[in-house]
Amino acid sequence: MRALEVADWRRQIFALYASVRAANDLYAAHDLWRRGRDRLFESHPSTPLLPADRAVFTGLPVRPYDPDWRFEAVVEAAPTTRIEVETGTDGVVPFERIGLVDIPSIGTLDVWRLASYGGGLFIPVKDALAGTPGGTYGGGRYLLDTVKGADLGSTATSLTLDFNFAYNPSCAYDPAWACPLAPPGNVVDVEIPVGERYGRAH
Repeated sequence: MRALEVADWRRQIFALYASVRAANDLYAAHDLWRRGRDRLFESHPSTPLLPADRAVFTGLPVRPYDPDWRFEAVVEAAPTTRIEVETGTDGVVPFERIGLVDIPSIGTLDVWRLASYGGGLFIPVKDALAGTPGGTYGGGRYLLDTVKGADLGSTATSLTLDFNFAYNPSCAYDPAWACPLAPPGNVVDVEIPVGERYGRAH
C-alpha cells in the first residue's frame, strides 16, 4: 500500500505542475502551487511531515511571488561529470552533468541527468541563506526534478527556472528520507530570498 500512496503523491504533483504551466498569471500559478502543496502535506498519506508537525500544520513557509526571480535559462555545454549519491532509501543514485546554466546576479548552476531508469533532469541550489535562522534548508532546495514532476517547462535548448518555486526536499521534514543535496556546482554565494524557507513546517 505504501507504494500505491507514493505513486498517487507523484501523480498529484505531476498534475499540479501541469496546472502551473498552463496558468496565464504567474502570481496565480504560484498561489496554486503553494495551496496544492499545502493540501498534500496536510492530508496525503505520503506527506513527509512527521506526525507531531502534521498535527499543527497550517502551511509551508513560502515567500510571496517576485517575477524578478524567473528566468529562461539556456543550457550551455560543460565537461561531463558523474556523481553517485547514497540515499539510503533508494540506494546509490547516479547523476551525470549534462551542462550548466548561467543565471544573472546568481551565477552558474550545474544541470544534472538522472543516469538510471526513467532519466530526468535535476537542478538543486544551495544559497547564502542556507542553514541560517529563518533562512533556507541547509542542504539546499530543488529547482527542477522532472522525474518527480517538478518541471516548469523547457525547450530543446533552455529551461524555465523560477526560484519562487524552489522547494525543500523530503529529508528537510523527515530524517527517514535521504535526499540528493546540492553538490559544489550548485552552491551559490548570494541570497535567494524567494521560494520555500526552512523552519517548522507550520
